[in-house]
Amino acid sequence: MSVFEILQVIIPSAIFFAAPLIFTALGGVFSERSGVVNIGLEGLMIIGAFVSIVFNLTFADTFGALTPWLALLAAMIVGTIFSLLHAVASVSFRADQVVSGVAINFLALGLSLFLVKKMYGKGQTDQIQIGFDKIDIPVLSDIPVIGPLFFSNTYVPSYLAIILAFVAWYVIYKTPFGLRLRAVGEHPMAADTLGINVTKMRYIAVMISGALGGIGGAVYATIISRDFSHATISGHGFMALAAMIFGKWHPIGAMGAALFFGLAQSLSIVGKTIPFLKTVPAVYLLIAPYVLTILALAGFIGRAEAPKASGTPYIKGKR
Repeated sequence: MSVFEILQVIIPSAIFFAAPLIFTALGGVFSERSGVVNIGLEGLMIIGAFVSIVFNLTFADTFGALTPWLALLAAMIVGTIFSLLHAVASVSFRADQVVSGVAINFLALGLSLFLVKKMYGKGQTDQIQIGFDKIDIPVLSDIPVIGPLFFSNTYVPSYLAIILAFVAWYVIYKTPFGLRLRAVGEHPMAADTLGINVTKMRYIAVMISGALGGIGGAVYATIISRDFSHATISGHGFMALAAMIFGKWHPIGAMGAALFFGLAQSLSIVGKTIPFLKTVPAVYLLIAPYVLTILALAGFIGRAEAPKASGTPYIKGKR
């Protein structure tokens, strides 16, 4: 097996494993740039995965090939609504944001598993029959060397995730909305003095994180697991959180870190087809993403600086 053939296996799989992490990490960037810590990304992914699979199983005969896209939309809407719990607790009631996020994680898992048991009479859903198909991007896939590696044999949501990272960068750093968002996360008192509604901006940011977290969970469930159970989303939200921190709360940095973690995840799946990984025990490849997450956080969390007001409730009129 040549080096080029190995890369043809690794790179497309790394990109589509990274896509759910990119969506979710970008959601975390919006939330934390506004000053709201969102530990609940795992729960938002769980809700998104649950809604997308249930929607797909319920409406596949009705919508046909459109079903996966509508499932993503449903997951986005429900994720947005679910994130309001975190916004109300942490912004309006000024509860501890870490505790609120952890509560979101537990609530999402417990609620989704309860509903699965009620709806399907077992601990997991059936497998979906209609999902996203792998595609080759016209013209780009024909480029020598680069085309087969980056534009062939992968999924449309993977490219949307990468494009969204650049859109998020533009919105956060090049638009008035992004300027207000960063002002609220750095100096809410000064932002309030300038007429920016701190509460409104933080609500919007948390809702964006809910929408993107829901999409992230839906992409993972629809493309990779193709069903929903207690183990569908198992630590992926925390990987997205680590990618956000590893990327220093920057959309492009978060995307790069997510691609790194996606590569680690993909090796546990495609490792058996790669000559130099065949002899590595499968358990090592399975735990690699989580070990890398810990190492990334241990190595970079001390050096990366979060927005100054991150995790700090804002009380109007008080410094």
